[in-house]
Amino acid sequence: MNIIPTSIPDILLLEPQIFQDSRGFFLESYNQKIFTEKLGITANFVQDNHSKSEYNVLRGLHYQIIQPQGKLVRAIVGTIFDVAVDIRKNSPTFGQWVGYELSAENKRQLWIPPGFAHGFLVLSEIAEVIYKTTDYYAPGGDRAILWNDPDLAIDWPLKTPPILSAKDSNAQTFKNAEVYE
Repeated sequence: MNIIPTSIPDILLLEPQIFQDSRGFFLESYNQKIFTEKLGITANFVQDNHSKSEYNVLRGLHYQIIQPQGKLVRAIVGTIFDVAVDIRKNSPTFGQWVGYELSAENKRQLWIPPGFAHGFLVLSEIAEVIYKTTDYYAPGGDRAILWNDPDLAIDWPLKTPPILSAKDSNAQTFKNAEVYE
């Protein structure tokens, strides 16, 4: 697995080794031994999520204040622009974000540890995204930060206004959001 450091050291962009021939391809998307020994990630994944979205759908920026989730994210169909925002108040990168294109073609994954808000924008006609989480969904702790918050200034690759859920349209600003102490 190729590890690509990001400007936020706790977030890793991962490129799996791909074995390809005339029949197709094979890759390991997760191997606990490699994650622990090579990446230092000792996360215990407890839930897998799968979403399908159309072009220009923007989901996020989501996080849980109760039962924070680490996420291992990848697109298995289409292309997304995946974003993580550091919302750990005592972190040197608090309020900073990173964003990367994840696609079925490039097969990259993004490791986002607990303590980050997460969102993505669909760049292809459709996209299917799967991600492992380190804790279970906790509806009472579910929170969202406004996707276009001016203090975060995320450079979303938008051509037109995104398609949003009511929850995401009415999310908190970064200044007013509950963050991790």
